Amino acid sequence: MTTADLSLVDCPPTADFSDAVARLFDGEQVHRDAYTSATVYRLEQRRLLARSWIYLGHVSQTPSAGDFIAVTVAEVPLLMVRQADGGVVVLINRCAHKGAMMTCAASGQAGRALRCPYHAWAYRLDGSLLALPIREGYEGTGLARSQAARGLTVVASAVHRGFVFVRLSSTGASFEEQVPEGMRRCIDAMADRSPTGTLEVAGPALRSVIECNWKIYLENVNDTVHASVTHESSAESASRTWEALQRSGEAPARKPMAMEQLLPFSQGSDFMERMGGQVFSGGHSILGINASLHSDYSSIPGYEAAMVAAWGETKTADILRWSPQNAVIYPSIAFKSMPQTLRVIRPLGVNRTLVEVWAFRALGAPDALLERTLTYNRIVFSPMSLVAHDDVQVFESIQRALASPGNEWVNLQRGARGMDPAGDSIVGGTDERMIRNQYRAWAAALALPESVAEADAAPHGSVHEGLGEGLDR
Repeated sequence: MTTADLSLVDCPPTADFSDAVARLFDGEQVHRDAYTSATVYRLEQRRLLARSWIYLGHVSQTPSAGDFIAVTVAEVPLLMVRQADGGVVVLINRCAHKGAMMTCAASGQAGRALRCPYHAWAYRLDGSLLALPIREGYEGTGLARSQAARGLTVVASAVHRGFVFVRLSSTGASFEEQVPEGMRRCIDAMADRSPTGTLEVAGPALRSVIECNWKIYLENVNDTVHASVTHESSAESASRTWEALQRSGEAPARKPMAMEQLLPFSQGSDFMERMGGQVFSGGHSILGINASLHSDYSSIPGYEAAMVAAWGETKTADILRWSPQNAVIYPSIAFKSMPQTLRVIRPLGVNRTLVEVWAFRALGAPDALLERTLTYNRIVFSPMSLVAHDDVQVFESIQRALASPGNEWVNLQRGARGMDPAGDSIVGGTDERMIRNQYRAWAAALALPESVAEADAAPHGSVHEGLGEGLDR
């Protein structure tokens, strides 16, 4: 069965693609075109990513009025700007005059106004038009009625515990409606590990561009079985090193952080199954609701005492006890409350993905807690780490091999004994229902027609243009 007969080139953006999408995901398997078709990728930009709440940044990145960061989301350049009242506003990074980007800098300080580098049109920090050169030249013209006079385009944003999310679509569910309470709890769990309840970004992100479709990376976040296989050499190297130190009598009394973080990768499938997981409607999930590879990290001197002083013994115990492996807010981020790390998956093309790994400092906590986070990111997620290069090799080999003839399906049937129930449910840690749940949300988003307002306000070219060319190999 192939999808090469999908001929949708003449369909308007408001067309119902339910039948076509159903041929890409049958509930238990994903057709390879979902990963290799440029047409499908363009459809994802409009119907999934533009409608979803996507992580943009953290308020700590813009501490003062006029501070901004520039981030591209679903191919749309955005600016998050700190306002004089302390809030943040997200704007499309595009001058209303000629369309030049307001800035090409990744971050900066705008002062009291944003000024275009092309013709000096100026905008207030909230995006409203402030001034323009040769104003008299516009007298008696239709400028006041034009879109240019409205200023920069404001994008819907939501802030939860300092984490800023955006929705590119002008219509759609609120952040609270789309991200259930059980997933917002994962953000809270990360922030609550600070005795002050406050986090800040600790330095720049580790960035990797991987030559694979973004969904291949996201699947892996919920794949426990690969860890002891793909990362066998890393775990074995750590194990041999630690055992040699112990035999020689040179092992430190306190196991080094790097050893604490690498050795658990040798855990087998029995442990992975006991980790457990929880799936939520909308593609969200929590892996490791019972235990995780982070569960047995040693205590940090002074940390628990600071937490108890802030939160009390009962709440502190609850906070420190719960350390899931990964919490996925679909479709683009994965939290680790311990260590305090956030991965952001930003698609760049059908076979190209940017992964950002951010470290967070828990204000009021000992420096050793941040050291643990930075150590973990360096040895697990850095492009030159002991672990990440294993994954990258596999991801890129998958992308290359999916273009080959033969089996056209990616199998996700582990644990599939009949149709998965809709809604929230508890699963075993090796059950691929967590991944199937992602594709249930993916298929629903792609099949849902766009409203006329969405189609008219689309931030980039028509998704249906040439629909079919990416499926006709």
